[in-house]
Amino acid sequence: MTQITLKQLEAFVQVADLSSFRRAAERLNTTQPNISTRISALESLLRQRLFDRDAGSVRLTPAGRTLLPRARAVLGALDGFLAAAGEEQLYEGVLRLGVTEMIVHSWLGPFLRALKARLPAIEVELTVDLSANLSPALFSRGLDLTLQSGPFGRQISGGADLGAFPLIWVAAPGLKMHGRPLTLDQIARHPVLAHAKGTLPHEQLRDHFASHPDVDVRLVPSTNLAACLQMTLDGLGVACLPEVMLRGALAEGKLMSLRYLWVPDPLRFRARYDAATAPGFVVLAADIARQVSQDSLMPAEDQ
Repeated sequence: MTQITLKQLEAFVQVADLSSFRRAAERLNTTQPNISTRISALESLLRQRLFDRDAGSVRLTPAGRTLLPRARAVLGALDGFLAAAGEEQLYEGVLRLGVTEMIVHSWLGPFLRALKARLPAIEVELTVDLSANLSPALFSRGLDLTLQSGPFGRQISGGADLGAFPLIWVAAPGLKMHGRPLTLDQIARHPVLAHAKGTLPHEQLRDHFASHPDVDVRLVPSTNLAACLQMTLDGLGVACLPEVMLRGALAEGKLMSLRYLWVPDPLRFRARYDAATAPGFVVLAADIARQVSQDSLMPAEDQ
């Protein structure tokens, strides 16, 4: 007797979640004809249609809506079985991961190494973007997991707190801005290099400077933190950036921290995913991110 396979159930769930055979094929790292074959075989075995297809539209039939949670439960049971057996290396799939640039320049490397050690058969497709752009991709199912900073305009069911990352003021030693606490007049002698417009640090910097209308501050936003950091290293301005991404430059004496008594709020990061649809390896990846981020927040001498 021909048996229903896990690959057929995976295809069913992914087509239902993504409303697209093409996107399901991309998600499962296969071809659209393979997905169509799996769905057709499953429908033949069940002797009922699971999807209505017309004019490029894919919709669940009443039978499909009834069977979808059962198919999801079967796949979830397999995840639970692997977890209970402690056989994480048997997880297979593609993790579509979205991160902000701060993570790239701080603890992305340790996270990916820890992920590879725990989940060796999981491939990672990486997207680096502003947090504001990662959220729509997460909700449209273009991403499985995001590691991003708040605040979040829309909540999602799955997640893990990654901690709060403080910002500090820095400049190249050549600017000679050391000593007692600096005044805003002293800061304003140089361009202030900052996060992109629309981000929380940029808005707080803008509001802080606006509260001192007698001081003319040149705020220079950048969508690329690497460029912002390089400009700071080159002595082209002062910057207020996450401390975790500056540790190397500070330790090597390429940058110095500035004693200015106001800073924007720490960046609060969170791992986010859809708990209702995420496979077990996504949940595990979020927990690995939590552990690695906590390690990154420890003082260097304690790591």
